[in-house]
Amino acid sequence: MTVIKRYIKPAREGLVVRQPQNGRPLPAEGAWVDWSGHWVRRKAEGSIVEAKPPAKTKAKPQGEATKQKEAD
Repeated sequence: MTVIKRYIKPAREGLVVRQPQNGRPLPAEGAWVDWSGHWVRRKAEGSIVEAKPPAKTKAKPQGEATKQKEAD
């Protein structure tokens, strides 16, 4: 069985949507979740929306960060 992951967030600001596996609120900025019947029902009732995940930022290698500090 393949687990499908989707990035979701609450549909409205201030809306608390609990995660079924731990009871914690879904973060307002969104989170990756294992797509299940629970999330299908939350989407159908309008509690969540699928969202675009935040872009990953590339961290500078440590040597470059040090060189830049020295240049300043």
